[in-house]
Amino acid sequence: MPARLKPAAGDTRLPFHQSRSIAEQLLQATAEDDQETIMADTMQEIMNPGAVVRDPDFPQAPDAWTPQAATAAAAADGVELTPDHWDVIGALQGYFAEHSQPNVRQLHDALDERFHAKGGLKYLYGIFPGGPVAQGCRLAGLRAPAGAVDKSFGSVQ
Repeated sequence: MPARLKPAAGDTRLPFHQSRSIAEQLLQATAEDDQETIMADTMQEIMNPGAVVRDPDFPQAPDAWTPQAATAAAAADGVELTPDHWDVIGALQGYFAEHSQPNVRQLHDALDERFHAKGGLKYLYGIFPGGPVAQGCRLAGLRAPAGAVDKSFGSVQ
């Protein structure tokens, strides 16, 4: 029976039987990491990978918008969002979904008509002190139409 050979001084290689188990361990750890990142949480992720998941209360919201972002922006403006505010935010997002480049006057008139039963523009200016178009669009994650920051078109800045 041949004598076992000892590794030369400075040789850091492991004997074959040990190196194989380390390689297997590395493969197993890599497979577990890959499995964690590949596994989908829902059927929606499987059927439409990379699709934007929207808040069900705001289906027409911009991709990067969240209710938490709106709440933070409102707090910075000194406004506490109520269900009435959320209704206007949803209406603005719906209007922008139907009209790619809305005219500020048409948007102003559409808001007046939509909230006429509650008081129209007077009601809207009461809950959005920065203007229903300018401040409302900012909180809804939308780019206000040109002229929205003009004091005669829906803003009181």
